[in-house]
Amino acid sequence: MLLLALDTATPAVTVALHDGDDVIASSSQVDARRHGELLLPAIDRVLGEAGLTMGAVTGIVVGIGPGPYTGLRVGLMTADTFGLALGVPVHGVCTLDGLAYAADLEGPFVVATDARRKEVYWARYADSRTRLTDPAVDRPADIAGQVAGLPAVGAGALLYPDTFPRAHEPEHVSAAALARLAAERLAAGEELPAPRPLYLRRPDAQVPKNYKVVTPK
Repeated sequence: MLLLALDTATPAVTVALHDGDDVIASSSQVDARRHGELLLPAIDRVLGEAGLTMGAVTGIVVGIGPGPYTGLRVGLMTADTFGLALGVPVHGVCTLDGLAYAADLEGPFVVATDARRKEVYWARYADSRTRLTDPAVDRPADIAGQVAGLPAVGAGALLYPDTFPRAHEPEHVSAAALARLAAERLAAGEELPAPRPLYLRRPDAQVPKNYKVVTPK
């Protein structure tokens, strides 16, 4: 087994290789505006570090969000393209699940990432492997009662200490955590989600309502 894992649902552009036993190479860069520029060089870098080529990859793991439209689609389209070109399966993993797994906390806690617009993407967890609620997007003040007293991880939690007073790192997801979680679930015979995006809301970019239609003469 050689899994190529990647995620662009947060400001982190993160890539890792997992050989069935553990992560053998990884790369993470935080730049919310350059997902498209940084992802392919990062893939080349981890393959070079491991001394392997794309032809050795037997499966793709991709973070499916939730996340902003522009960044999230970069990772998903790249994963789909590589999957088709190589003829290998593409597995989705919720980005919040990857953060929860990396946090490795005992007892109930919350994962919250920055959704912009003064909102967070969030979910509650029983432990690092068990999500209790579907991912959602809300204003922190609106969920204060649901998360009160719980530890929290992720950039969203760190941004809003009034709602998440027990917030700490990891701030962003790592592909290394996604790869380890996916490998663990696949080894247990679990079926992973399809590589389809969890947007949770409409994109910021909209087609103008009253644009002028130009027709050829």
